[in-house]
Amino acid sequence: MPVNKTIADLSTRWLRRRPENLNEAENRVLQSAIDRLAISENRVEAYEEQASTGERIADAIARVGGSWTFIIAFLIFLTFWTVGNVWLFGRESFDPYPFIFLNLVLSMVAALQAPVIMMSQNRAGERDRRAAEHDYEVNLKAEIEIMALHDKLDSMREKELTVLRAEVAQLISAVERLTASKAGS
Repeated sequence: MPVNKTIADLSTRWLRRRPENLNEAENRVLQSAIDRLAISENRVEAYEEQASTGERIADAIARVGGSWTFIIAFLIFLTFWTVGNVWLFGRESFDPYPFIFLNLVLSMVAALQAPVIMMSQNRAGERDRRAAEHDYEVNLKAEIEIMALHDKLDSMREKELTVLRAEVAQLISAVERLTASKAGS
């Protein structure tokens, strides 16, 4: 890619858009192509470093609450609770059937767990959006670099053809001179 190219030149040539119609990502990609800088980076690490303590806690709760380990452990807990209150404690149970206290505990867990999991899902969605934007930038940069390589190859081929044409013209001229000199002798 020629060094003297500008974003305006590249945007009209390769993106077929006017420079003022480019978004920030496209400007950044074109500038990185001009400067010959890489744009790929690990965005997940950068995003995780920006996370607040509350967001990290929400992610941890969502990881635990959305796992088979949690489901199985909770089923075991529910089984012990019901078996303990119906058969082991009998009439002396602290939460007799229909397990009103258990329903209260489950409602409170659900009331707290659902918004925390939704917070984590929102964060995951934002992380995915940022990753998709970055993927777009990397793909655009790859396309631009491929187009630059095509331009370079076309230029090299054109120079080669010009040299070959000149050499062929010289050979034709030499052959014509030889033919003329043999015809004249």
